[in-house]
Amino acid sequence: MVFIVKGAEKKYTETDSVTVYVNKVGPYANPQETYHYYSLPVCRPVKIVSKDLTLGEVLSGDRMAQSLYEIKFNEEIANKQLCSLTLNIEELNAIRLAIEEHYYFEFVVDDIPIRGFVGEVEETNLFPHKHHILVYTHHHFDFHINNNQIIYVNISTKDHPPVSLDDESLTSIKLEYTYSAKWHKTETSYKDRAKYIANTGFFPKTLEVHWLSVINSMVLVFLLIGFVVIILSRILKNDLNRIGDDEDDGSVEEENGWKIIHTDVFRFPHHRELFSSIIGVGCQFLSIFSGILLFAFCGMFTVHRHGSLMASGVILYAFTSCVAGFMSGRIYRQLQGEHWTWNIILTANLFTIPFFVIWCVINTFAWAHGTTQALPYTTVLILVFMWLFVGFPLTVIGGIFGKNCSSNFDAPCRTKNIAREIPDVTWYRSNFARMLVGGFLPFSAISVELYYIFSTFWGREQYMLYGILTIVFLILLSVTACISIALTYFQLASEDYRWWWQSIISSGSTGIFVFFYAVFFYLYRSKMTGTLQTLQFFGYTLIGCYVFFLMLGTVGFFSSLRFIRYIYINIKMD
Repeated sequence: MVFIVKGAEKKYTETDSVTVYVNKVGPYANPQETYHYYSLPVCRPVKIVSKDLTLGEVLSGDRMAQSLYEIKFNEEIANKQLCSLTLNIEELNAIRLAIEEHYYFEFVVDDIPIRGFVGEVEETNLFPHKHHILVYTHHHFDFHINNNQIIYVNISTKDHPPVSLDDESLTSIKLEYTYSAKWHKTETSYKDRAKYIANTGFFPKTLEVHWLSVINSMVLVFLLIGFVVIILSRILKNDLNRIGDDEDDGSVEEENGWKIIHTDVFRFPHHRELFSSIIGVGCQFLSIFSGILLFAFCGMFTVHRHGSLMASGVILYAFTSCVAGFMSGRIYRQLQGEHWTWNIILTANLFTIPFFVIWCVINTFAWAHGTTQALPYTTVLILVFMWLFVGFPLTVIGGIFGKNCSSNFDAPCRTKNIAREIPDVTWYRSNFARMLVGGFLPFSAISVELYYIFSTFWGREQYMLYGILTIVFLILLSVTACISIALTYFQLASEDYRWWWQSIISSGSTGIFVFFYAVFFYLYRSKMTGTLQTLQFFGYTLIGCYVFFLMLGTVGFFSSLRFIRYIYINIKMD
């Protein structure tokens, strides 16, 4: 894994060439709508030579190719011609349209992404409205080096005025493209260049260290957890003391609340195959998220390691399939399931099939638009083979081990053959009300961090606050567990023993609130437009919310199960 995401350090001598790779262009407002740089009428070599890309780079939409820039290490360039380009009417309209839509480009030098705008639109009169379209024909490179290594690169258009494209009568135009390079010494070491790059980015600094908001969330969470623990402990203590007093007095008091359903509370749920599969896949995503945080603390995800986060997620998903198979098989065995083949197949496809369907729709639209987000067929085959020959077999192996290593379900109370009738409850004690409470409270604990996650994932900056993310992740799991325990107790107190599915649905409903927040973010916190960008945003956000449902639903189930075992093992039943 380290080898896949971590590249070797590049060291130069005075005569070495510094390769400038062109990558992609796209509208500034739509981060995922990117096209190959050579899709625009720009300077290009006679034969385009593409760079060999890693899996993560392809998945993140990178399509690097060699350029015409000729730069030697530590060699100053004053004003060198890149090419002389004559644009016809179609190419002229294409470059005008790109500038009007605020296209930016991305180059890559020594694994460092550098970005700039293709041109600029200069607004003049308000009424009648006029604007001037200007194209940049000069690129200036500022290299910051430490000994024989490149630390940082910046690109600009200074000291060279742009060329106007306003004349509508033009049928062709000749543009002279030039470039220059300047070298600067820096004391920043190579190992610290990721922080240096992150602090000198091209895009606006919408991210900041937000410890105050996180601390505020932590205080609210601790208060909430303390409230739940104190209230439930007092209620349970009173209930258990009442039972002990009745036994000492020899009196017979009619049981009520959670005690009266002790013969039904461990009655197995319906649709055991689906239930076990949800728990298995939820455990898998908990493992994936923990693994990603571990890799982040090892320094594997930095600005100049393109697509390392995405590649790590794909590889972790394949190799943690054994976790899904093991936990699903273990739970299914405890629930006395019989259709083992169907359980394994459902576990292997519970996330894969919905993801594949949504991805196919998005990739088809991306292919039709000609964007770099459309995966080439070779990458698709690699992913399919990885699932067929790694993910699916590991799910089967894990399921076999889970079945053979698990014992029967150890219930503190015996279950009667005839189920007890469930009384009616008021609306605020209904399953729907519990689902709203169980989803909203965990969402409120992470709502602040969600803004930063959405801003980076649906922007172009890379998320770097993994310490804060770990704290928020632990807060989310703690709140989910506590709320699930509280809601399960209130459900049992109303003599409703159908807690199995309800514990998953109540906790997993946080994903619904995350989706509602995504709609709010798209409408009021972003400037994304267009069919393709909208489809990508809501398609992949829907997948993310589905992951939230599986992961938090699993946490809610295990918390409720542990709580129910505790309260029923501490009372004596006839």
